[in-house]
Amino acid sequence: MVRHGQSTANAAYAEAERTGSTEPLPGLGSEVPLSEPGRAQARALGAWLAGISGDGSDDRSGDGNGHDGGRGPDLVVCSPYVRARQTWEMMAGHPRVTVPPPFLVDERLRDREMGVFEMHPPGALRARSPEEAARRERLGDWFYRPPGGEALTDVVLRVRDFVDELDRAAPGRRVLLVAHDAIAVALRLVFAGLGATPPEAVPPVPNASVSRWDGDGGRMRLGRWGDTGHLG
Repeated sequence: MVRHGQSTANAAYAEAERTGSTEPLPGLGSEVPLSEPGRAQARALGAWLAGISGDGSDDRSGDGNGHDGGRGPDLVVCSPYVRARQTWEMMAGHPRVTVPPPFLVDERLRDREMGVFEMHPPGALRARSPEEAARRERLGDWFYRPPGGEALTDVVLRVRDFVDELDRAAPGRRVLLVAHDAIAVALRLVFAGLGATPPEAVPPVPNASVSRWDGDGGRMRLGRWGDTGHLG
């Protein structure tokens, strides 16, 4: 799984935290594009894709230490959000990617929905609704559900449904997902298996990072998490 490159909202959230801004960002979360650094990250992901697909020089055998083997994905499934689709388009358009794999979009891979607090950096939430900010702090991100939005546990439910259908529709295929940090952490919990409990802290998923699971015939095992070595 690839998290999209840095978006303009990612950059704006970091700037808001630095300056103490309490203003929400304009627009819709689904329409946020990549920033210029995010576009550069997407191009680097294209070089990584070419390498694992045998289209470039970085063809390494899988060894459980972060190497991806000499075969690229058979199928790509992407979030419908602009920043994820732009990331894949730039990956697939890399000059060393000669034949991009088949591509689908699935609504269940959308980012976590924040409801009435969509496009609100943490400072904006604290300033405009201190009670909600306190409730979020008390419950934690796994269980906090903003009004009209989702907790990460809700994201897990739709990701589990997606994985179940993918297992039936594409058995034995090597699949690349291009989506969001919330989808990555949800996948991690789903693949941990029945009875797995959310960790106390949400594990970080850097922009343009790669996480990988390998099937052993019975379950999916985590091979790498949030790796950014391909970004140089």
